[in-house]
Amino acid sequence: MLFKLSWNNMKKSIKDYAIYFLTLVLGVAIFYMFNSIDSQQAMLQVSQSQREIIKMMISMLGFVSVFVAVILGLLIVYANNFLINRRKKEFGVYMTLGMGRRQISKIILMETIFVGIISLVIGIVVGVFASQFMSVLVAKMFEADMSEFQFVFSRDACIKTCIYFAVMYVAVMIFNTFTVSKYKLINLLNAQKKNEKVKIKNSFLCILVFIVAGAMLGYAYWKVTADSGSLSTFDKLLPPILMGIVSTILIFWSLSGFIIQIVQKMKNTYLKGTNMFILRQINNKINTMVASMSVICLMLFMTISILSSSLALRNTMGRELVEMTPVDVNLYKIANLPERSVNKYGKETIYTEEQRKDSKIPLADTLKSNGLDMNVLKDMVEIPIYTSNDLTWSDFLEDKLEQLKAKFPMLAYDTEEEIVKISDYNKIAKLYGIDEYELNDNEYIMICDFASMKEVRNEVLVDGNNSLTIAGKQYKSKYNECKNGFIVMSTSHTNTGIIVVPDNCPLTDDMKEIHFLAANYNDDTEEGKKKIEELFSKSDSAFIQSLDKKGLEIEGLTKTRIMEGSIGIATIVTFIAIYLGVIFLIASSAILALKQLTDSSDNKQRYTILRKIGCDEKMINKSLFRQIGIFFGVPLLLAVIHSIFGIQFAVKMMSGLASEKDLLPSAIATVVIIGVIYGAYFLATYFESKNIIKEE
Repeated sequence: MLFKLSWNNMKKSIKDYAIYFLTLVLGVAIFYMFNSIDSQQAMLQVSQSQREIIKMMISMLGFVSVFVAVILGLLIVYANNFLINRRKKEFGVYMTLGMGRRQISKIILMETIFVGIISLVIGIVVGVFASQFMSVLVAKMFEADMSEFQFVFSRDACIKTCIYFAVMYVAVMIFNTFTVSKYKLINLLNAQKKNEKVKIKNSFLCILVFIVAGAMLGYAYWKVTADSGSLSTFDKLLPPILMGIVSTILIFWSLSGFIIQIVQKMKNTYLKGTNMFILRQINNKINTMVASMSVICLMLFMTISILSSSLALRNTMGRELVEMTPVDVNLYKIANLPERSVNKYGKETIYTEEQRKDSKIPLADTLKSNGLDMNVLKDMVEIPIYTSNDLTWSDFLEDKLEQLKAKFPMLAYDTEEEIVKISDYNKIAKLYGIDEYELNDNEYIMICDFASMKEVRNEVLVDGNNSLTIAGKQYKSKYNECKNGFIVMSTSHTNTGIIVVPDNCPLTDDMKEIHFLAANYNDDTEEGKKKIEELFSKSDSAFIQSLDKKGLEIEGLTKTRIMEGSIGIATIVTFIAIYLGVIFLIASSAILALKQLTDSSDNKQRYTILRKIGCDEKMINKSLFRQIGIFFGVPLLLAVIHSIFGIQFAVKMMSGLASEKDLLPSAIATVVIIGVIYGAYFLATYFESKNIIKEE
């Protein structure tokens, strides 16, 4: 009997379960999608290093899934609580007819199991089909060959999803049993007659609190944008974060207390149509949901910031990879090795005579003498890079040093400046296809493209007090700003500074720090380039073994390895950001939707009164639409304002990795994601609320 009653109740109340059901299906589908990547990678034709990156991403997504499961579990408990409160009168009737709390708990338990099983099955089906698109996305991000693409079902992801959601439902069942055990018959029968208690706040106090909150928020915005350089450590960053959280709470606390006072003074607006009713309803909602609205606003802020910043990072790294990897390989070795050296940790290294002798000869000679066929390389350019103990970052910054130390305390100001002769730099620049420069005998150029370091150096160069003593000779800067350029390939613009000097600058062999070589592979086919790549990367290649036997160290970067590593990092960040962002978005939307549905159920009598005083269905529906629109829009609006400043701060912190010009397409993509999910919940809430207020 209880089984049949539970089944009939679920079918009868299916419209009440719409938001709950939508949330469960989306949660299950997303959970399955992101945990099925390990099965999808098997069909991707990727390199070994990319496969390792994918494994690392899968491992990280596994940890993130635990956090996601907790969020979804709390959300399910919250949603289930809404359904129970919605049916208090029904449970009161059951108790009046002689049914005990244990039997009511069994009914709720069965209904929960029915809804859970149905949503789990549908969610997994949706997730299985959606995961095929995820395969295409993974392949595109890793630039993998999908010639062996086939439909994949991840048994492990399915089992993991079922186990996680089974644990969540056990928690929900325990919560339901505990909740029902506290019910009293009189409270159940009178549940619909009770309204939330709303305390009338002092409007003057609310205005004062709002102004204070606005001032705090403005200061926090200023700190993370105009004064972001001072936020170099977590303890300095924490106060603006706390101010942002506290001011958000205060804004929602004060909002309902004075907005109604202001609008009431605007008689033409306040008394028009159902505006009076809408305003009162919104006022009560915000007034009774200060904590919830604040949390929702902050979750939406995190969603927007995480998605926009990560997508901007992905776009920037993808665009700059081509620009920053103009040749196939960079090789370099240390010049002028001493007999022994001690690192900053006190570890001593003693160099052999052969190592010290090799450090004084060109890198190309080392390659030849260790058995490398030089015909595998073309367009080869080798240059020396010099340093001097008498020229460090501190020496360059001079009178700006203390000011910049206060602003950027984490920089290593005792780092020696790198020096390159103009003809050597132009050889590299010509090979790379970047700007070449000219110099007079008494001039130098600072080459730098790392944004934050460029800003530091420009503060020195712009003053005109920028003369340097290099190898005993005085030079002045040709320009009052840094010029763009680089020597070593990288994933992005990370050159912190290279001083380019005239060819007649008296640099000595003892000042040589690095032997640097750039070249392309002498093969036009991918297979041929891969074989050449292995000469520099595989430990069992004859060349690498010859170096190891002699204890010689040649460091190297190849275009392929840089691209694979960069793509992997960007992909991991993007996937985790999308995973968390979508879950935060679903949670925020579901909480707002369930709160609105609860209010619609509690306020049915008020809509009945509106009908009795002459409001037609069109006016009532319009009133409901505006209420829900404002209710969904207020936390989103404040979250967007937070995000404008939060994203700027994130981009500055990722200086050299993410570019502001990539924010627009990222912001558009974020708007689309939020529009689809947030909009779906908004429309579902509106249509379900319409059905609720029409009930007799």
